[in-house]
Amino acid sequence: MRSLFSFPNPVNEVSARLVAAGVVLTSVLAIAFDLKWLTVVIAYGFVARVLTGPTLSPLGQLVTRVITPRLGLAARPVAGPPKRFAQGIGAAFSLSALVLTGLGYWTAAQAVLGLLVVAATLEAALGICLGCMTFGVLMRAGVVPDEVCERCNDIWATPRGAAV
Repeated sequence: MRSLFSFPNPVNEVSARLVAAGVVLTSVLAIAFDLKWLTVVIAYGFVARVLTGPTLSPLGQLVTRVITPRLGLAARPVAGPPKRFAQGIGAAFSLSALVLTGLGYWTAAQAVLGLLVVAATLEAALGICLGCMTFGVLMRAGVVPDEVCERCNDIWATPRGAAV
């Protein structure tokens, strides 16, 4: 049971960006076509990914088992804890959108989903993870102890061997 509720570390950045693209797609569809029921799917996906990584997430499974392997791209390992933190922020936003939808505040829910679209687009298209950046700030401020993520101490450092 303990292995079920774990999060991968490291995480393949390619898969993380593809999952973000899936979040963009489902959120845009929900907003554009007034598909309120999709807020349940989006919220479930974030909660599943924060609790179990891709294990219980249909989008996570599709990306890690089907899409990423077929792309033939080299894995780009990045630290897992900041990605889990980012999924937690996504869970908070998507659950807020779900509650707002349930209370009949669809326009407010669409605005919250719109914020998710912005953050997920930055991740998918540019590799800018706002949750990971926030995690790094919290580490530097001492809110998140260094032991949580030794590889994350300098979240903005250029990986060894990477072009500057």
